Amino acid sequence: MASDLEIARAATLQPIGAIAARAGIPEEALIPYGRHKAKIDLAFLRTQSARPKGRLVLVTGISPTPAGEGKTTTTIGLGDALNALGTRTMICLREPSLGPCFGVKGGATGGGHAQVAPMEEINLHFTGDFHAITSANNLLAAMIDNHIYWGNALGLDARRITWRRAVDMNDRALRGIVGSLGGVANGFPREDAFDITVASEVMAIFCLATDLEDLQARLGRIIVGSTREGQPVTARDLKADGAMAALLRDAFAPNLVQTLEGSPALVHGGPFANIAHGCNSVAATRLGLSLADVVVTEAGFGADLGAEKFLDIKCPSAGLAPEACVVVATVRALKMHGGVAKADLGREDVAALKRGVVNLARHVENMQKFGLGVVVALNAFTTDTGAEIAAVQEAMSALGTEAVLCTHWADGAAGAAELAQAVLRRMETGTTRFAPLYTAGLQLEAKLRRIATEIYRAADVQIPGAVAAKLRRFEEMGFAHVPVCVAKTQYSFSADPTALGAPVGHVLPVRDVRLSAGAGFVVAICGEIMTMPGLPRRPAAESIGLDATGAIDGLF
Repeated sequence: MASDLEIARAATLQPIGAIAARAGIPEEALIPYGRHKAKIDLAFLRTQSARPKGRLVLVTGISPTPAGEGKTTTTIGLGDALNALGTRTMICLREPSLGPCFGVKGGATGGGHAQVAPMEEINLHFTGDFHAITSANNLLAAMIDNHIYWGNALGLDARRITWRRAVDMNDRALRGIVGSLGGVANGFPREDAFDITVASEVMAIFCLATDLEDLQARLGRIIVGSTREGQPVTARDLKADGAMAALLRDAFAPNLVQTLEGSPALVHGGPFANIAHGCNSVAATRLGLSLADVVVTEAGFGADLGAEKFLDIKCPSAGLAPEACVVVATVRALKMHGGVAKADLGREDVAALKRGVVNLARHVENMQKFGLGVVVALNAFTTDTGAEIAAVQEAMSALGTEAVLCTHWADGAAGAAELAQAVLRRMETGTTRFAPLYTAGLQLEAKLRRIATEIYRAADVQIPGAVAAKLRRFEEMGFAHVPVCVAKTQYSFSADPTALGAPVGHVLPVRDVRLSAGAGFVVAICGEIMTMPGLPRRPAAESIGLDATGAIDGLF
């Protein structure tokens, strides 16, 4: 069986100009990065603002397992299938991070015959957006220490600096560091830390900003720390916002690539969904909606994380309203949620499947709480049996949801044709009445509790006194209206990554809260989740290299 990389290399890609023409993007709006990828000139985006808008479809998934679900693959397969049916469709995805590429998860360009390409370039440096975001983040960090070094006119308290440096790599050694060592010439020593770039507030701002003016304004609102008197100090106070925006200007233009079947795809921005808000850029999504009849986009990890944040953070901020939701699952993953070991997933086990299907059912029910019509995409594996597939379809039928077997990994667009038809039928019913889970008027703690009890089905939320005091302080500063972005494990509805299925009665422990004033939300850090991941015992990087011709081997 050919690998994803081999399939991608065997494909004949079209010149990016042909893909742009198919999408309705004129040649003069393209900024080519080689033959098969390009940025879209921001001037063209401004001309599109008054155009009629297409319909938005969100693709999400069950709680992820090592068995695999294929959410990005399904997003691409669905987009290809809709185009094949004659529905003008744009695919909108996040950019991959180098952390997972060299860690354990691998790249994020789909798989099999449902991929975006050029696969290696997208998974690695692509058009340099993440490097620009990292540079903007670290410019601000450098200007903080430089300001203190040259007299600290703002009175910034070095003990109360909250801004962290960033790098797009999994590196646990950087979770806590001491900087400015080595003598007087190097500044004032202080504790510091790194986040992975996809958890940076700059990444969130990049993805939520509507235009360059909004981008710079949001960057200026970043709070980097406080004075001894407790007064916030911002990036604008440090006069860093303009230079940060300058670093991000070119990156802010969305990236155009193609699927292996020639569908246009905008791949732009890439916050993780477990430690950030998990959605591609507003700029790319809005551009797609101005060009296509349907935009298919995805949100990271399970529906309790990426989809909830898409619906409670991105959509209200950008004025978006999805008309359908696809929840992706596999028989293998559901059996793992039912207690089957990975080595035994190839054997039929309907009883375990029925135990594990509660995970899928809860995600479907949660999406229905937002007023969305849901279709389940059941990603097929050769080991799936008819009895197992029927058990999933029966469970979903009881929820008023259609579960469609999909083979787009092997068959491309043809393998997702039935899914595409089901999504179109769902949108044509006109029954979607999207509404966020909570209103801006709720207090921050109430918003957090609503997410925990309604989406995670927690019995309670454990908020230490010091954390509760920080929430009250954020409200006093004028941020009571912002949404809450929960950072927690992606593997469970709870904060315990080993609690598979659909746990109830658990308590969500909130370890800390951080105000992302520029992004416009409060991050609640729960359980043992880290904003700087570490590499596994055997990272994927060990298997990646160059062959005798200089081609990359081992990337997946």
